[in-house]
Amino acid sequence: MRVARVTRFGGPDVLVTGEAPDPVVGPGQVVVDVAVAGITYVETQIRRGVDRWHARPSLPYVPGGLVAGRVSEVGDGVDPSWVGRRVLASTGQTGGFAERALAQVDALSPVPDDLDLADAVALSSDGRTALGLVETAGLRPDDVVLVEAAAGGVGTLLVQLALAAGARVIGAARGERKLELIRELGAEAVDYSEPGWTKQVLEATGGVGPTLVFDGVGGGIGRASFEVTARGGRFSIHGGASGDATSVDPAEADARGVTVIGLDQLRGFGADLDRWAREMTEKAAAGTVRPVIGQTFPLDRAADAHAAIENRTALGKTLLLL
Repeated sequence: MRVARVTRFGGPDVLVTGEAPDPVVGPGQVVVDVAVAGITYVETQIRRGVDRWHARPSLPYVPGGLVAGRVSEVGDGVDPSWVGRRVLASTGQTGGFAERALAQVDALSPVPDDLDLADAVALSSDGRTALGLVETAGLRPDDVVLVEAAAGGVGTLLVQLALAAGARVIGAARGERKLELIRELGAEAVDYSEPGWTKQVLEATGGVGPTLVFDGVGGGIGRASFEVTARGGRFSIHGGASGDATSVDPAEADARGVTVIGLDQLRGFGADLDRWAREMTEKAAAGTVRPVIGQTFPLDRAADAHAAIENRTALGKTLLLL
């Protein structure tokens, strides 16, 4: 079968396509014929060897932790009725960039016939994260919400969830293409590559600042967002796309009455991920949210897909279609 594998740690060019043996199904496992493979920003950093939150895979390895397709084979102890069904499957940290992927049967979720497999991947991976962040932060209709990286996969869904809750939303991103997408979703937009962008946020909020910030960028942008967070507001950290998650001195937060919800919140999401994935599917069916899939690539252009995410040109979710 065809796969895209990482041959050494480095830039997107280390991700190359080639042949690999078909997976051998074991007890409690299934083989999925992959139609869609999801990609996350974290996976690009693992490939570079710079991610500090996950164990390094042994080289060479096949990236990809989430796929969608049809079950083609089941192992001992697995109900044979799974064969032929459309599913989402978690493969763990690796194995998804392949024509066929191995997964544990308890890592499968059926995909309704009326839901596109690409939409299912986007809703599952980014949607459950977005809904978890919203629930943990206690989003309220009277909130003024600032969403960083608001044109990305998680960001576009955070924008939509906040708007659906009745909140006012300011989306921050880089470049006019992304700002236009944010406006199309119904939010206000600011460009955080421009000097003084936080002044625009303060002016838009009458000098008060946002009552809730979703910080997925970190670094200088995250720090600047914290500094304009309203007194008594919440500052929710879910990533460090800049390379470093935002660090906030507890004493400084206490002095302004800002509740900081740290990156560790993600570790507590596990028990609710399946519920959040189902709820996001229901919200999509009801038209409350829609996944924004900005670009797709074939398997032999997996390196280009990683590059699009890393060079900040990607809109919404980036997927591989096999």
